[in-house]
Amino acid sequence: MSAVREAIASAHRIVVKIGSSSLTAESGGLNEQRVDALIGALAQRRARGSQVVVVTSGAIATGFPSLGLRARPRDLATQQASASVGQGVLLARYTQGFAHHGITVGQVLLTSDDVTRRNHYRNAQRTMFRLLELGVLPIVNENDTVATDEIRFGDNDRLASLVAHVVQADALVLLSDVDGLYDMPPQRLGARLVPEVRDVSDLTGVRTGGVGDAGVGLGGMATKVQAATIATAAGIPTLLAAATSIESALGDANTGTAFHPTGSRSSTRLLWLEHATTASGNVTLDPGAVEAVTVRRASLLPAGITAVSGTFVAGDPIDLLDETGRVVARGLVNFDARELPELLGRSTRELARERGPEYEREVVHRDDMVVWASP
Repeated sequence: MSAVREAIASAHRIVVKIGSSSLTAESGGLNEQRVDALIGALAQRRARGSQVVVVTSGAIATGFPSLGLRARPRDLATQQASASVGQGVLLARYTQGFAHHGITVGQVLLTSDDVTRRNHYRNAQRTMFRLLELGVLPIVNENDTVATDEIRFGDNDRLASLVAHVVQADALVLLSDVDGLYDMPPQRLGARLVPEVRDVSDLTGVRTGGVGDAGVGLGGMATKVQAATIATAAGIPTLLAAATSIESALGDANTGTAFHPTGSRSSTRLLWLEHATTASGNVTLDPGAVEAVTVRRASLLPAGITAVSGTFVAGDPIDLLDETGRVVARGLVNFDARELPELLGRSTRELARERGPEYEREVVHRDDMVVWASP
């Protein structure tokens, strides 16, 4: 067995994501037999001394039959209504099931704001750390009831990878209706399981579109690979496996596809900045500023900016563009959009003399910046 599978099998703190299709019937509503099997395996992992965090899908899929609907709703308002009903049913079922094993669960509902706004992020982290300290098993879900198109994660695979970083997990397990990553849709003749992914080169030629959780869920295989990439880039080994193989996935981890860590644990702030934010606007840099930001890893100053676009306030994420419009970095801006145009091309010392010492600061500090490209 590979070292990465041994690491997952022995992980002290593990995040387990359960997809909608693993919890619900094809027509919606909970599949009680599946839920019981999942809870039993999770309880066994807890009994081995591991701390477990569950990231669950299924609120919308669980709720829409109770509203008299025949299929998962497409419009946001009805999805939110379905989630409102389904989330209560889902949590009640988890609460009841884990109680049989002497385990208390706690609900944590998140929107993308909760991992992109620093104060929200810290609050979410403190809450989950405290739940784990108290022996509670956190049940995490996207807050579909209030999430809008602009603040949705889009799928719970990415949410799970970010939660794994928030709680400083030792491993991430993604469970779905597919037993691993295949080089093509697994129902096709000749499809081969990819047992290990050590780096991006192992994904060459692998077709990930449209596979997995295809009925009542949102996530496909592409989102699972993306989630694994986010987690492994932060040093978290990841296993993709079928929910029907959960006992093996949470036992010896000798199933599915294992993704090897490709990086080391990095700043939580920079991880969510890179993977969990949507830019509120952008600034265009002159060639000198592009070189300073991408090569010398310097902070961005007003003198190097030639244009401003979008509506944003201090603290929002913005994209930094070169003169061709290519995104070279993303960072947290220190000025409002309405302030910046009057500062462009001017030195911070000059601005401080004219406007006061508060203007002698960076537009984006290098510690609040993720660089994506070189000139």
